Amino acid sequence: MAINQKSYDYGAAKSSIREIAAYGAARKAQIGAQNVFDFSLGNPSVPAPDAVRESIVRNAALPAAQLHGYTPAAGLPAARQAVADSLNRRFKTSYEPGDLYLTCGAAAAISITLHAIVNPGDEVIVIAPYFPEYRVWIETAGATCVEAMADPKTFQVDTAAVDAAITPNTKAVIIDSPNNPVGAVYTRSTLLSLASVLSDRSEELGHPIYLVSDEPYREITYGAEVPWVPAIYDRTIVCYSYSKSLSLPGERIGWALVPDTNPDHDELVLAVAGAGRKLGFVCAPALFQRVLIDCVDEPTNVEAYARNREALAGGLRKLGYTCIEPEGAFYVFPGIQKTGLSSEDFCQRLLREKKVVTVPGTAFGASGEGYIRCSYATGIAKLTEALDRMADFVASL
Repeated sequence: MAINQKSYDYGAAKSSIREIAAYGAARKAQIGAQNVFDFSLGNPSVPAPDAVRESIVRNAALPAAQLHGYTPAAGLPAARQAVADSLNRRFKTSYEPGDLYLTCGAAAAISITLHAIVNPGDEVIVIAPYFPEYRVWIETAGATCVEAMADPKTFQVDTAAVDAAITPNTKAVIIDSPNNPVGAVYTRSTLLSLASVLSDRSEELGHPIYLVSDEPYREITYGAEVPWVPAIYDRTIVCYSYSKSLSLPGERIGWALVPDTNPDHDELVLAVAGAGRKLGFVCAPALFQRVLIDCVDEPTNVEAYARNREALAGGLRKLGYTCIEPEGAFYVFPGIQKTGLSSEDFCQRLLREKKVVTVPGTAFGASGEGYIRCSYATGIAKLTEALDRMADFVASL
């Protein structure tokens, strides 16, 4: 084949999320969007804060060359200073602009970070069930994706499973808390236990094991503490996005942070910059770098998600589904084992018979069999109607 086989394989690979989303979109076109109940995507339902619109309008008045021109590859110094100042206020740290590399969202931050730290033949551990693009980004960086199963009762990191998954080739572990697809928030005790394992095994193996903390849902929690991971494990790199906190998923703005407490800080900062260059990320969107300067501390409207969480998780439990109470993000991950259907069949039939779009748990790794993911980033009226339709569906089985 004249083209790149790996890229072709990624493009041609079967994706339950894409197939169900495409079918749902087709049905919306056929019968009207109001008649399809889409709980598949993580598009925030809460509007961006007014301050974001005001910042866009204000910055749009800048001279074109200033507004649309290139910025430094790592981002505008003022934007990185604003982010560093915000982190320092919140976590009692002493970060500098040079510790930050602004990116096109968390996806770019993670991809850049992986390219900065792994070499061909390395392994990166993910906590299953997990965001499926992790595997793509790990493999694209030349490493192997290794799954370590989460605790099946709590979906906390099973540190014994991580320990068992570590080999001489392990270079990093990726975590995301609050978690997608489950909504679990990793406790301080869980993270301390994980840090102990990584420290001990790093010393045993004679090379560092990095912890990549993916945190796009950090601001969306319901009373749970989200510990600052670099304060627990020093070889952490944090990847962040404003897609969820500021409701800007299509604008692609985020960052990678190499904390000043990381023993490999100076080398990692240069490696991150080099990876961004290697991957062709010229700079993060210039306008939204300027929006960060104005809006970095804008609060997230969690109340709307909290109401939806209570309605959906509570409603599913009344229907007999089992699920942990989401402590963060805007997903619930109910078990559907009692139906006797596979995750794929359940979602396909629910969509075709009741026009309710959900995601099979297997989209998040093999350990997701027997589960589905439902996003509650939607309107409460649609959510209530969808629960009624799910009740009818289950009763018909």
